[in-house]
Amino acid sequence: MNLPNMTSWDDKVLPFQLDLADIRGRIARLDGVLEDILQQHDYPAPVESLVAEAALLTALIGQTIELRWKLSIQIRANGPIRLIATDYFSPASPGAAAMIRAYASFDAEALGQSTGPAFAQIGHGMFALMIDQGEGQKPYQGITPLAGDSLAACAETYFRQSEQLPTRFQLAMGRAQVPGDQPRWRAGGIMLQHMPKASPLLGAGDAAHSPLSKGPEADDDAWRRVNLHLDTVDEIELIGPHLDPRDLLRRLFNEDRPRIFDSQPVKFGCTCSPAKVEQAMSIYSAKDISKMTDAQGMVTADCQFCGAHYEFDPRSLGFEATKKVE
Repeated sequence: MNLPNMTSWDDKVLPFQLDLADIRGRIARLDGVLEDILQQHDYPAPVESLVAEAALLTALIGQTIELRWKLSIQIRANGPIRLIATDYFSPASPGAAAMIRAYASFDAEALGQSTGPAFAQIGHGMFALMIDQGEGQKPYQGITPLAGDSLAACAETYFRQSEQLPTRFQLAMGRAQVPGDQPRWRAGGIMLQHMPKASPLLGAGDAAHSPLSKGPEADDDAWRRVNLHLDTVDEIELIGPHLDPRDLLRRLFNEDRPRIFDSQPVKFGCTCSPAKVEQAMSIYSAKDISKMTDAQGMVTADCQFCGAHYEFDPRSLGFEATKKVE
């Protein structure tokens, strides 16, 4: 795919609602965020594509949470691709950028022997969505089995079963190339949800349930009509730079009177730090610490999300200096 230029809509999530259909949604485009996430690792192609899909889903879903909250998605399974984990850190203040990070864990040998679509390499497992609402608040967690033939299908199942929210995703992603430049990852997607009263944000919802708002069953005719329109979207309309997302929404849903809100910028970001790594190591035994000790007697740890490397004197962790246990 050759793209003529970049767009000012890259790395943004645009919330909207369809006033005549009581449907709300988000449209997102990711460019630099995906590049920053994936360049931290040397993933095989199937893993890259699934991490890109998970990051796009996280951007679309994460935009709904309140300021200073954190949303995490985890896909855990028994296939060659064992884990995909993403985090969305909502802005600390209105107008600031949200942060996204993601990583995957996989069995390289088993993956090399497998064939078929990337999603098939996950196997059987679960799709989990977790929301940290801040200090003093009980975290929310919802889990559903993996279902369908994509991570988007798993997310749709999650919202249908755990939140009773009819939800639809239409995603596109892949490497795109500007003439004279190197190929870059780009992704774009639309998320639709049927609500009793559409809103640009999910908000805190019913405190007796989850922090994701709930609604009654969708009006079948309106939901079917809007989904038929969504089916007409082309891949290049989702990730190409030549079409303003606002124009795309008007093309798809004009008869349902789309109302468009302010966009939310997103960027790659990681919250790891020496203090957090040190705190995480407090749960390990002396034997565990010795296994993390290098030949120079330093305890080492790497952040799975951003690749940051940390070294500690074992005595600073409350352990005696020791040699590495093979």
